[in-house]
Amino acid sequence: MKHKIHQGHNVKRFREMLGVKQEALALDLGDEWDQKKISLLEQKDLIEEVLLQKISKVLDIPAEVFQNFEEEQAVNVIANTYSFQDFKDHAVASGFSYQPSFNPIDKIVELYERMIQQQKEMIDKLEKLMQNK
Repeated sequence: MKHKIHQGHNVKRFREMLGVKQEALALDLGDEWDQKKISLLEQKDLIEEVLLQKISKVLDIPAEVFQNFEEEQAVNVIANTYSFQDFKDHAVASGFSYQPSFNPIDKIVELYERMIQQQKEMIDKLEKLMQNK
C-alpha cells in the first residue's frame, strides 16, 4: 500500500532542517504572508503548484522534494543500506588513519563565509521587518 505524501509536512521538515523560521519564510513569500498562514500551509496535504514553486525558490530546494519525499521510505533505505556494524567498523578502522581528500582549513573558511553571508541576510530581513512596522 502506497503512503500518501503530505506536502505541508515536507515543507515544514525541510524548512526546519534549514533553520528557517516560519516568520522568515512568510517574509520571503511576500506581504500577504505571515507566520499563521505558514503554519496553516504546513498542515495541508497538497499545496498548489505555483505556491510550491515559490517556496521551492525561497528555500532553494527542488519542488519535487516536497512532492515526493517520504520519511519512512528514506529511513528504510538508510536502514537497509547500512547496519550498525558498518558504522562501528568504519569508526574503528578510520579512527587513526583518516586522510581527508580536502584541506580542512578551506572547509572551515568556507563554512565561516557562509555563516557571515547568512548573518548579513538575517540582518537585511530584520531591517526590512523594522521598516514595515
